Amino acid sequence: MNVIEGYGIVLKKHRTEANLSQEKLALKCNLDRTFIGMLERGERQPTISTLFSIAEKLNISASNFIEEVEQLLENAAKDD
Repeated sequence: MNVIEGYGIVLKKHRTEANLSQEKLALKCNLDRTFIGMLERGERQPTISTLFSIAEKLNISASNFIEEVEQLLENAAKDD
């Protein structure tokens, strides 16, 4: 697993916990719905401003969001 894939997993987790569709999150962040899907599938990576915007709309700090990605990557590395 790489950082981009990890980001997508954490993004999808928080989006679904917030009970938001990709479309609703995209509208809140002024992004395209397809871009949210691409982020979740690890096909695109966010800019730092996009990361902050998405985290804010999901009611999590950007630092906590990144920390979750780091923990996911560490756990995946242990499993290899």
